[in-house]
Amino acid sequence: MIFFLSLAIVTSVILLWLFPRRRPVYLIDFACFKPDDSHKCTRETFFRQMMLPGTFTDESLAFQLKMLERSGLGQSTYAPSSLLSEPINPCMEEARKEAMDAMFSSVEVLLRKTGVGASEIGILIVNCSLFSPSPSLSSMVLNKFAMREGILSYSLGGMGCSAGLIAIDLAKHLLQVHKSSYAMVVSTESMTQNGYMGNNRSMLVTNSIFRMGGAAVLLSNISADRQRAKYELLHTARTHKGADDSSHACVSQKEDDQGILGVSLSKDLMRVAGDSLKENISSLGPLVLPFAEQFRYLISLLKKNHSNNKKIKSYVPNFKLAFEHFCVHAGGRAVLDEIEKNLELSEWDMEPSRMTLYRFGNTSSSSLWYEMGYMEAKGRIGKGDRVWQIAFGSGFKCNSAVWKALRTVAEGGGSGDDNNPWFGEIDGFPVVVPKVETLVV
Repeated sequence: MIFFLSLAIVTSVILLWLFPRRRPVYLIDFACFKPDDSHKCTRETFFRQMMLPGTFTDESLAFQLKMLERSGLGQSTYAPSSLLSEPINPCMEEARKEAMDAMFSSVEVLLRKTGVGASEIGILIVNCSLFSPSPSLSSMVLNKFAMREGILSYSLGGMGCSAGLIAIDLAKHLLQVHKSSYAMVVSTESMTQNGYMGNNRSMLVTNSIFRMGGAAVLLSNISADRQRAKYELLHTARTHKGADDSSHACVSQKEDDQGILGVSLSKDLMRVAGDSLKENISSLGPLVLPFAEQFRYLISLLKKNHSNNKKIKSYVPNFKLAFEHFCVHAGGRAVLDEIEKNLELSEWDMEPSRMTLYRFGNTSSSSLWYEMGYMEAKGRIGKGDRVWQIAFGSGFKCNSAVWKALRTVAEGGGSGDDNNPWFGEIDGFPVVVPKVETLVV
């Protein structure tokens, strides 16, 4: 008997050694870039600046005006100085300045909020889809803050608006390997050299919705940090549809017939996004949904697959049983409308995304953190609450991250956190965003 008991203990120890327990990943804090008022870009300002180059036809100007009116953006979004100057100046120097403003400001605030020194950071991941200079963006951050020589640094480019969650997923995997480490994720996008100055309609939409922004996030696998961390990362789920040609090409940076560079959006975009979301949900659902919801979804799926009646709809799981809060990438009004309908979410659920789109515009991969900031400033986050972040990106990708609040965050509406991008103005939100507005220019 003693022999078998000893054998069982030894076997258990060996198994624990061979299969170590997953290290928890904590989100200590995050910071969002809030440009000063000199970068404010009202709808009138935007339209005036679009007239300056003299490259747009009257039809293209009218189309951009229509997109702007329906975009869901308000009057207080931000643009880089290069696009607000007369004439506009989309040069490399200005592009670097835009990136540095967003990255450095976010990192400075984050280090101040957390009390962590730049030399303590062991992993640095910077993501920016359309601007990839040399030296890299991560090198620019390393140089500015004199980070240590042995740091693991990465720059992710060309991965679209969901790259921020890809960076979080990469940081998570690196933190499983490197003990007692801090990982910093910096997410931004560059407008300076990526405005489209041609007349191809499929490439004009991006002019109206993308705006200046950035965010920095500090992650840790140090057990003692659990006491001060805001959230724990529970799950990440990545879906990539790039093997399908239509998915791969639905968001593409290319030159038009006149040789003018821009980002083209395919008519298949909403369909591709819907398919990607469904596949991502099928990966994430078993990890987060109660068994009863999973069972209902499986039964409805079997019925649909074994029936000739194409009108049978798949059961939509009630994700409110798994999450208290939703951060859907503020990609545009149409995207948010579609997600709200498909996931059967309420106006309250979608409020952080819609208000972020209205106040800051589509800031690409950093938009999810402006949404988290909104929820914190509203005092919505309670201990134990679960937050689902969803983002879409070129390729085509749909990525998710699930966070659990380790404490009540920003009690009292966040009025004491002057580093929150919504500080001093959160009481003015939510606002009613008209479906269509008339812009007088």
